Amino acid sequence: MRKIIGVYPPPEGMHWVGDGFPVRSLFSHHAHGASVSPFLLLDYAGPADFPPSDHRRGVGQHPHRGFETVTIVFDGEVAHRDSTGAGGTIGPGDVQWMTAGAGVVHEEYHSDAFARRGGRFELVQLWVNLPARMKMTRPRYQTLTDAAIPRIELRNDEGLVRVVAGEYAGAKGPAETATPMNIWDVRIDEGKTAAFEPPDGHNLVVAVLDGPVVVNGEGHARAGETIVFERHGGDAIFTAQGDAKLLLLSGEPIDEPVAQQGPFVMNTPEELKQAFEDYRAGRFGTIAPIGA
Repeated sequence: MRKIIGVYPPPEGMHWVGDGFPVRSLFSHHAHGASVSPFLLLDYAGPADFPPSDHRRGVGQHPHRGFETVTIVFDGEVAHRDSTGAGGTIGPGDVQWMTAGAGVVHEEYHSDAFARRGGRFELVQLWVNLPARMKMTRPRYQTLTDAAIPRIELRNDEGLVRVVAGEYAGAKGPAETATPMNIWDVRIDEGKTAAFEPPDGHNLVVAVLDGPVVVNGEGHARAGETIVFERHGGDAIFTAQGDAKLLLLSGEPIDEPVAQQGPFVMNTPEELKQAFEDYRAGRFGTIAPIGA
């Protein structure tokens, strides 16, 4: 059984990213360090109910360099555009995997259709580090539709796993990752127990989005809390005390220095300085006006 390092509550309260994303940061490299590598940050937006509106809610143009963002939508719709000319809309069950690499300017809003009808909005955005050799790679997107993500029923009607990245029970997720990792979107039915065993040597981080759960028969974690495990050991066992929704993240650690400031994640302060200079000089490009 894999030993628990700690069960961590989210910071008190939430903050807004733009005017469309009411966010709680469930874990971060800043708070938890190398024990969560290759993952850097998990923001949980919602669940929240938005009234119908003609207003364009979201977050305007902002840059990224040196890492990836993984946006998993549970409810609502998100439209995005960037300085490479890419854009699109993702809805419930879909995942957008953006590799910022050498640099991109990006914007994210509620889709026009969702804004007009309003409704429940819930998503997570995970930041994933890139190794030094890939920090200046060409930006790209992977749009992973709900239909393309394998769903594996857990034994004894315990629940299910959606395999976004990596592999579970022989099913491979559609995401192409820079380093070895698993991203499993898990549901465990109330009163059921399920065990998960990521590769030995992987960091294991579990975000409890809905719960509560008993962990390894003794620890307890409620909705909004994050469980960090040791890199080595066997499986992690979860018993759902209510219908549980978990995000299980395991990955091979990137044992390199992390230099982070705002939307840039590099290896050295000098690289951060260069990122800011490049962005201010317009080297990340610009987003074309709507309708252009």
